[in-house]
Amino acid sequence: MNATAPKTNSGTPSRAEGRGRILIVDDEEVIASTLQEFLQSERFEVAVAFDAPSALALAESLEPDLVLCDVQLPGQDGLELLERLLRVRPETLVIMITAYATVENAVSAFQRGAHDYLMKPVIFDELLAKIDRLMSYRRLLLENQALRRQLHGSEASDPLVGDSPPMQRVKALIRKVGPTRSNVLITGESGTGKELVARALHQLGPDPDSAFLAVNSAAIPHDLLENQLFGHVRGAFTGADRDHAGLFVAAGSGTVFLDEIGELPLATQAKLLRAIENKEVLAVGANRSVSVAARVVAATNKDLAQEVAAGRFRADLYYRLNVVTIPLPPLRERREDIPALVQTLLARLVRHLGKRVDGIDNATIRGLMAAPWKGNVRELENALERAVILADGAILTPDDFPPGLISEGECVPESAGSDLRAALRDYERQHIQRVLVECSDDKREAARRLGLGLSSLYRKLEEFAIK
Repeated sequence: MNATAPKTNSGTPSRAEGRGRILIVDDEEVIASTLQEFLQSERFEVAVAFDAPSALALAESLEPDLVLCDVQLPGQDGLELLERLLRVRPETLVIMITAYATVENAVSAFQRGAHDYLMKPVIFDELLAKIDRLMSYRRLLLENQALRRQLHGSEASDPLVGDSPPMQRVKALIRKVGPTRSNVLITGESGTGKELVARALHQLGPDPDSAFLAVNSAAIPHDLLENQLFGHVRGAFTGADRDHAGLFVAAGSGTVFLDEIGELPLATQAKLLRAIENKEVLAVGANRSVSVAARVVAATNKDLAQEVAAGRFRADLYYRLNVVTIPLPPLRERREDIPALVQTLLARLVRHLGKRVDGIDNATIRGLMAAPWKGNVRELENALERAVILADGAILTPDDFPPGLISEGECVPESAGSDLRAALRDYERQHIQRVLVECSDDKREAARRLGLGLSSLYRKLEEFAIK
């Protein structure tokens, strides 16, 4: 049997705390069942998979804290499964197990995201020590995140306002990928809050006290962008009288946020790919690379897959950036969040502008919920700032907003009165009816646009008596 029993009388205390869920992936049933029996005796919840497809399915349903994965599996290499597991659940701890250990295998496992490496035959005391160490690290990480939320307040740790289904999905992705160092691609229209998502990822990351450095790829001339990202050495060009560290070096172990990544020139894309793949950058005029440790979070309002097909964006860079994608919904697809957004933005603007505005009337809220918002949250904030500056009274009304923004015909019906819940229900009914018309009554497409499951849409149709 390729497993070694635990030492007796080792003095190890009873491990009543810190237990969790473990997934064992090994095609040798005897070894898998032996490991399962031992770990269950240590009060872990344990599941077993004998191949890669079963492992991926269990990883999604069981949501294990830790995976023990054999390197040799039928049909798929265990290292390939490791990458796929971490794409499904990037926060999962993974220990690779093999009977044929080599330096190359160990290095490859760590490069692909493994947290530890174990030789067969498995010594149970060694396995348990590794599991306890990783679980302790995980608990400490979660406790630190909770402490930061208490110290900095909910606004600092969760700047994304809204609890609509689309925003709940965004926040769930942030919680999962935030604690990792994986690259993230944030997509969405201009003004949806992509930098807020990037900052939230950084705050939940392994080193939140490190630097968060942002650069807009479209706002800097192409000939200066490379210098901004990778730096230069003294004498590299006229006027370079001293060394300059680029953002990748200056960020340390923090985050480099590349906004409008679709505007990056092809030549700079090649150098960015090297920085991501090799974790090193070559400053302008330098003859030696410098190692870097920054995490890359990129954002775009373009369809990068189409840009790749058109030859304007490198396919290899796209795949490196697109480890995890977080799509941000436009404001018109989460209108139920508008009242909470208005309250948050208004409080901030009042503090910033130093003008007394106590609130906003119901008719105005209904009108704002019906407005098109082609510029998304940024447009909403600008409209509110204008309204606060120009308002004569302490309560904002439709007259304080740009002409034509709030149309009485599009407001939620006055039958809702002053009851906000009733107003939201009236608007929700109207919005569902409008989307159904736009989709020619295609329920599946309407559910996709509304960010609902098909069964949830049918429940709402029955609730609102929509035929």
